Amino acid sequence: MTAPSLLSPALRNYPWGSRTAIPALLGQQPDGEPQAELWFGAHRAAPSLLPDRPGHPDLAAAIAADPAQELGEASLAAHGPELPFLLKLLAAERALSVQVHPTRKQAQDGHDREEAAGVPLNAPHRTFKDRNHKPELLCALEPFEALCGFREPARTAELLDALAVPELCRWSAVLRSRPAHEALSHTLRAALYAPERLMRTVAAALHRLTVTPGPWNNTAAAYTAVAGDFPGDPGLLAALLLNHVRLDAGEALYLGAGVPHTYLRGTGVEIMANSDNVLRCGLNDKHVDTVLLADIVDCTPMRPAIMLPTPTGLTGETQFCSPAPEFILSRLETGTEAVSVTDPGPQVLLCLAGHVRLTPGPTLSRGAAAFVPAGSPCEVTGARAVLYRARVPMGTAS
Repeated sequence: MTAPSLLSPALRNYPWGSRTAIPALLGQQPDGEPQAELWFGAHRAAPSLLPDRPGHPDLAAAIAADPAQELGEASLAAHGPELPFLLKLLAAERALSVQVHPTRKQAQDGHDREEAAGVPLNAPHRTFKDRNHKPELLCALEPFEALCGFREPARTAELLDALAVPELCRWSAVLRSRPAHEALSHTLRAALYAPERLMRTVAAALHRLTVTPGPWNNTAAAYTAVAGDFPGDPGLLAALLLNHVRLDAGEALYLGAGVPHTYLRGTGVEIMANSDNVLRCGLNDKHVDTVLLADIVDCTPMRPAIMLPTPTGLTGETQFCSPAPEFILSRLETGTEAVSVTDPGPQVLLCLAGHVRLTPGPTLSRGAAAFVPAGSPCEVTGARAVLYRARVPMGTAS
């Protein structure tokens, strides 16, 4: 049986990334480049390396060589011969694109349709890179801001009225008079086709609302930041339809299929199903397929549920419960007594405070991670250390 191994993450330098957050966490000097994400997993675009393994393979190659040993029979049967989740450390300094993810059935149908049409995987207009859905969960490490899910239409009409932009009066009327799903679908479509002149007018109105005492100050400030990140982008108007969410450290947000969302500012631990399927609604320079978006986006109003972790029964551990079959994310505060984290499925352990000793296995300092093969015996110790634990929901730790 293979022992736990160090996992060397893949760094992703996206333009929206923070220039300081990840270097500060790793104890490194910033290099001036935006460092958006560290990927801990076996994603084919950027698999993590296994520097302690003979030949230094990446995790995807190690799993391909012996999927039963690395993943375990249960995960293999449920999710196939790949790690079903991707764990990330995410640091946002600017807004990400407003986006939605398909259901598994939509992903399968869309992928097969694009394959049959001969659309290359790297084509700018290719939408479905694989046949999987992409539920995701983000746990904030510091105060974190996001936009998530459609606000109740009547409440959004109040926001538009507060902006006092004449061109938005028709939108307010639709949001108040039509059934919620129809009203949101119509207004989203109008937002994505709006002229740039309207974006500039709305941005100025948001700034005025930010400095005017009232119930919309904080929300208007968030949208003003978005407008500054992407001047003239129609995604700003689409974003006006979404709930403004603020997470405190330790709180989490779960995003299922069809829910429009974007992260604005902050650092967090994110876990998702291993997929690349994203449809964008703006705040980017990538392809926006408005026709397909209308089929995928869920125009049901929702109030985002901020999640708090619950105890697992393992000393010092709490976890975030979600409906995703691919992952569980938990937080473990370790002590001087050894705690067993042996599990029948594969795990990724990420240290974000102190030092954690794995027995057997390496010692993890802040920002370091390890891959634990399915069933591999593993105990952790480390006074006042914090470990984030990603695993497959197929049984409790022994």
